[in-house]
Amino acid sequence: MHRNDFTCFTQSVYTKKDGSVESQICCLTNRIVKLTRHFQTHRKDYSSQRGLWKILGRRKRLLIYLLQTDAIGYRDLTTQLKIRKLKKK
Repeated sequence: MHRNDFTCFTQSVYTKKDGSVESQICCLTNRIVKLTRHFQTHRKDYSSQRGLWKILGRRKRLLIYLLQTDAIGYRDLTTQLKIRKLKKK
Protein backbone atom coordinates (compact mmCIF):
# COMPACT_ATOMS: atom_id res chain seq x y z
CA MET A 1 0.00 0.00 0.00
CA HIS A 2 1.29 3.41 -0.90
CA ARG A 3 1.06 6.27 1.54
CA ASN A 4 -0.52 8.50 -1.13
CA ASP A 5 -3.59 6.25 -1.39
CA PHE A 6 -4.42 6.65 2.29
CA THR A 7 -6.75 9.44 3.37
CA CYS A 8 -6.18 10.78 6.85
CA PHE A 9 -9.46 11.54 8.59
CA THR A 10 -7.95 13.33 11.57
CA GLN A 11 -6.54 16.23 9.58
CA SER A 12 -9.38 16.70 7.13
CA VAL A 13 -12.42 15.93 9.28
CA TYR A 14 -11.66 16.63 12.89
CA THR A 15 -9.13 19.10 14.23
CA LYS A 16 -9.30 19.17 18.00
CA LYS A 17 -7.01 18.19 20.83
CA ASP A 18 -5.07 14.97 20.28
CA GLY A 19 -6.37 13.36 23.46
CA SER A 20 -10.05 14.02 22.83
CA VAL A 21 -12.39 11.11 22.26
CA GLU A 22 -13.23 12.30 18.76
CA SER A 23 -9.62 12.45 17.61
CA GLN A 24 -8.90 9.04 19.15
CA ILE A 25 -11.83 7.57 17.21
CA CYS A 26 -10.51 9.20 14.03
CA CYS A 27 -7.04 7.74 14.56
CA LEU A 28 -8.46 4.28 15.22
CA THR A 29 -10.62 4.57 12.10
CA ASN A 30 -7.49 5.40 10.09
CA ARG A 31 -5.78 2.29 11.43
CA ILE A 32 -8.85 0.16 10.65
CA VAL A 33 -8.96 1.40 7.06
CA LYS A 34 -5.24 0.76 6.68
CA LEU A 35 -5.50 -2.78 8.04
CA THR A 36 -8.55 -3.52 5.90
CA ARG A 37 -6.58 -2.62 2.80
CA HIS A 38 -3.72 -4.78 4.07
CA PHE A 39 -6.06 -7.78 4.31
CA GLN A 40 -7.09 -7.44 0.68
CA THR A 41 -3.63 -8.67 -0.31
CA HIS A 42 -2.66 -10.69 2.80
CA ARG A 43 -5.74 -12.77 3.53
CA LYS A 44 -4.11 -15.23 5.94
CA ASP A 45 -2.39 -12.72 8.22
CA TYR A 46 -4.11 -13.91 11.39
CA SER A 47 -1.92 -12.05 13.87
CA SER A 48 -2.80 -8.73 12.26
CA GLN A 49 -6.41 -9.84 12.21
CA ARG A 50 -6.34 -10.17 15.99
CA GLY A 51 -4.90 -6.66 16.22
CA LEU A 52 -7.74 -5.40 14.04
CA TRP A 53 -10.31 -6.97 16.37
CA LYS A 54 -8.68 -5.26 19.35
CA ILE A 55 -8.74 -1.90 17.56
CA LEU A 56 -12.40 -2.41 16.64
CA GLY A 57 -13.23 -3.16 20.28
CA ARG A 58 -11.42 -0.07 21.51
CA ARG A 59 -13.20 2.13 18.95
CA LYS A 60 -16.55 0.61 19.94
CA ARG A 61 -15.94 1.40 23.61
CA LEU A 62 -14.99 4.98 22.74
CA LEU A 63 -18.10 5.33 20.57
CA ILE A 64 -20.29 4.09 23.44
CA TYR A 65 -18.67 6.63 25.76
CA LEU A 66 -19.17 9.43 23.22
CA LEU A 67 -22.81 8.45 22.72
CA GLN A 68 -23.45 8.59 26.47
CA THR A 69 -21.72 11.94 26.97
CA ASP A 70 -22.39 13.83 23.72
CA ALA A 71 -25.08 12.34 21.47
CA ILE A 72 -24.95 15.17 18.92
CA GLY A 73 -21.17 14.90 18.62
CA TYR A 74 -21.53 11.14 18.19
CA ARG A 75 -24.01 11.59 15.36
CA ASP A 76 -21.84 14.18 13.63
CA LEU A 77 -18.70 12.07 13.94
CA THR A 78 -20.31 8.90 12.61
CA THR A 79 -21.66 10.74 9.58
CA GLN A 80 -18.33 12.46 8.87
CA LEU A 81 -16.30 9.26 9.18
CA LYS A 82 -18.98 7.22 7.37
CA ILE A 83 -19.09 4.49 10.00
CA ARG A 84 -22.14 2.57 11.13
CA LYS A 85 -24.00 3.56 14.24
CA LEU A 86 -23.95 1.24 17.25
CA LYS A 87 -26.61 -1.42 17.57
CA LYS A 88 -29.09 -0.88 20.37
CA LYS A 89 -29.25 -3.60 23.00
